Amino acid sequence: MSKSVTQELRHAIVAALPADTSLHDGSPEAKHVYVPPSHIRALRLENDLVIGGRGVGKSFWGAALRDETIRRMLGGAVPGLPETIVQSGFGERPDVALYPDADTFSALMGTKLDAYPVWRAVVRRWAATIVEPTSSNAVETWDQTVERVKSDPESFARLLEEANQKLTIRGIHGLIIFDALDRSSTDWTTMDKIVRDLLRVVLALKSFTRLHAKVFLREDQFDNRMVTDFPDSSKLQSNRVELTWAPHDLHGLLWQYLLNADGSHGETLRRLYEQTAGTPLTKPADDVWQLPDGAKREGDLQKRLFAALAGEYMGRDHRRGFTYTWSVGHLADARRRTSPRSFLAGIRAAAEDSMVRYPDYSYPLHYESIKRGVQKASEIRVNEMAEDYPWVKKLLDPLSGLTVPCEIEQIDGRWQSDLGMVPHLLDLGKLPPEHVGDGWGGVRRDLTTLGMFETMRDNRVNMPDLYRVGFGLGRRGGVKPAAKGAAT
Repeated sequence: MSKSVTQELRHAIVAALPADTSLHDGSPEAKHVYVPPSHIRALRLENDLVIGGRGVGKSFWGAALRDETIRRMLGGAVPGLPETIVQSGFGERPDVALYPDADTFSALMGTKLDAYPVWRAVVRRWAATIVEPTSSNAVETWDQTVERVKSDPESFARLLEEANQKLTIRGIHGLIIFDALDRSSTDWTTMDKIVRDLLRVVLALKSFTRLHAKVFLREDQFDNRMVTDFPDSSKLQSNRVELTWAPHDLHGLLWQYLLNADGSHGETLRRLYEQTAGTPLTKPADDVWQLPDGAKREGDLQKRLFAALAGEYMGRDHRRGFTYTWSVGHLADARRRTSPRSFLAGIRAAAEDSMVRYPDYSYPLHYESIKRGVQKASEIRVNEMAEDYPWVKKLLDPLSGLTVPCEIEQIDGRWQSDLGMVPHLLDLGKLPPEHVGDGWGGVRRDLTTLGMFETMRDNRVNMPDLYRVGFGLGRRGGVKPAAKGAAT
């Protein structure tokens, strides 16, 4: 491969992969929609509960389901989606006509922390728009809507029946989506009540053939909690879906982005694909290039495709590892899970670094640049986690300079020296560490649950590169943390 072609490929990779993979509650582009086989269940109407960590696609799929064009595109894999009308029941972006914001929600719950009538009020407004699409709920306050479902439950029940009948006559379905529920409260007791009462309302909708709900929850909002402590909750739990990404899913997503790069960049990358695969791609009628099935599975083709980008080894031979597995493995958390955001960010950063540092290298991605890509992805991941869990940064910044694995006492000593007492971590404007009341041991437990800490057999604490690098901790023989202020 000539130097000019290699540089052209680097520019194409950078252009194909987004600098920011977060949607910020916007709609995804159809060309970037890639459905791992395990995610198809999450999109089906009968599966109400979707669980996942940060960056695995909860908000992405919520936004995709709200987009009519994408629903039509997904219809082949998920029957019924093209014939579904969708509305938000709670989300990142405020929409007070559809659902109350956090402050209003808190006021409506009152001192009894009763979220059940609030969620029924949200469903009532949704059902009203199905029965009478031109009607407006804006003339009524949320307090009035809540009072209506509390004082006249029979009218609410009749409204749901009428909405279901209207949809049946039209031959379509209705779906209401609940996402970003962590924004509804900064207290765990209140959050549990909010989620539990929402799931009770969602369960009640399952008796209707055309009314559906889908709830996207963070793992810490569901696992080992009491939010399903109500009769018949097993009907929701039996169909719950956990969003995960296998290594071959991540590589498939990467090539979905590369094949659909704009203009000449897309032509360059599609040409590389065809040369490597030995088969031509089929030109799409809708301008969205689809990755052939053979490239979606782990196997010789997928490995050859990544080798065309990065070579086969993370050095001169196999002793340093294979690029195909190294790039995914070093971006995994302590639970051995890699998010698509981290993977795409790491590959993009590797292409940028190779462009500057290794212009003469024979492959688009230099193995040392892949290591620097981990540094950049770790930095991005740390900032993402700080958005959802502000207390994480406050806890891990004092550990900068430690070498892991290390003794528990070394970590606790840093915390006690820099932070003193644990309770002051509470006042950060979002949900605090769940087990903060149990002292530093409880906080370590929360970090382990998030996949940031790992307790080894000898009881030492380890940290995956995904977080270790970004927070400035060392490991003998591991990827070095980036120097502060240094270009990656």
